[in-house]
Amino acid sequence: MSTAYTTQIDNGIAEVVIDKRPVNALDSREWFELAEGVEALGRNPEVRVIVIRAEGRGFCAGVDIKELDQHPERIVAVNGGNYATFKAVHRCEVPVIVAVHGFVLGGGIGITGAADIVFASECATFALPEVDRGAMGGGAHLQRLFPVQKVRQMFFTGETVTAQEADRYNFIEAIVPKAQLRETALATAAKIAAKSPAMIRIAKEALNGIEDGNLEDKYRWEQGFTLQAYTSPDSAETRRAFVEKRDASF
Repeated sequence: MSTAYTTQIDNGIAEVVIDKRPVNALDSREWFELAEGVEALGRNPEVRVIVIRAEGRGFCAGVDIKELDQHPERIVAVNGGNYATFKAVHRCEVPVIVAVHGFVLGGGIGITGAADIVFASECATFALPEVDRGAMGGGAHLQRLFPVQKVRQMFFTGETVTAQEADRYNFIEAIVPKAQLRETALATAAKIAAKSPAMIRIAKEALNGIEDGNLEDKYRWEQGFTLQAYTSPDSAETRRAFVEKRDASF
């Protein structure tokens, strides 16, 4: 059992709660565990819909930069864990709802962009600071949330977008006070869980099949550039600066 998240099933709704303080940044092992957990829930005939949310200061800060600073060779494992998790969410046999609050960064963007429905608290913010972390990836999932030019602006600058600013791009189903976030997501989950499970599973597969392009192939393309980036001294400097809480020097 993972220490990074918990799971409970009630009336056909599986609730996955990420809870790894202080910022819900998962290490290479934990990403694989999350992927396996979501896949198992999707195969479970008792599960009709999944809600992914988090406890703590924010939804997910992505990968554990401290792990990569100490063990740069684990970049392949981290890449693999990210790929497996985002694929597990996107290709899950049942719909996946995410309910995000606070910061949604890096891998948090991957989970959110891979999901079927997104709810956000009023305090939610979105960013993909990969360039500032010496990495690549996540643009494919960000592009399921924002249009192409906005994705590039966010990727190149690493700037944060608030839920209110993001609402203009129409990917958020509803923005609610944080205290109402869980119940709002569960209310929609209950509507889905009340439907024919066979019809919903067919619908999920059908909707995935009509998307433009292949999300997993796009993300895999990006990940190749993460390995290229990691051969640059600048990449190591970004991680060291992050750990030492200083500005990177190039």
